[in-house]
Amino acid sequence: MSIAFSGATAVVTGGAGGIGGALAARLADEGSRVAVVDLDAERAGAAAAALAGPGPHLGIGADVGQRSDVRRLVDEVETKLGPVDIYCSNAGIATGPGLGEDDMWEAAWRVHAMAHVHAARAVLPSMLERGSGYLLNVASAAGLLTAPGDAPYTVTKHGAVALAEWLAVTYGDRGIKVSAVCPLGVATPLLLHP
Repeated sequence: MSIAFSGATAVVTGGAGGIGGALAARLADEGSRVAVVDLDAERAGAAAAALAGPGPHLGIGADVGQRSDVRRLVDEVETKLGPVDIYCSNAGIATGPGLGEDDMWEAAWRVHAMAHVHAARAVLPSMLERGSGYLLNVASAAGLLTAPGDAPYTVTKHGAVALAEWLAVTYGDRGIKVSAVCPLGVATPLLLHP
């Protein structure tokens, strides 16, 4: 099954820079209407304004680890750009060394695992009704192997990969395409300025 980017409505979380910024730029260049989502609303707006392509594009501030924020951003995108065809769940956080503290685990679960769950819950009903859609979950090579010295990051990225696999198996025969992107270390603000 191929994905048509031209004329599609796409959401990119963590889209104000790094991998998300590159995804947003490529989708816009391919003719998608892109909603750039970031915890920092001002950065999201600036990144959306800088995108090429026919647009329109939209910047939204949201905490994707919060179900209500994801529901709100999807409602805003659907109202202003149309039904979501492509949802790139890319937001991530740096955690810390060793086993970490409870607050780091909770934050990692919210952003690296539950954000993907919230996204699927918000966009799947409409995608299933249309018989098409694309969920792209950005995880990490740490989700396939391990990130030495960083348990919260490794474990929650494994969760993101497992969820993508489950979504693909469960909904693949109903027109939903799912990918898990698992990059190695990338020079992004996440790693350069934790």
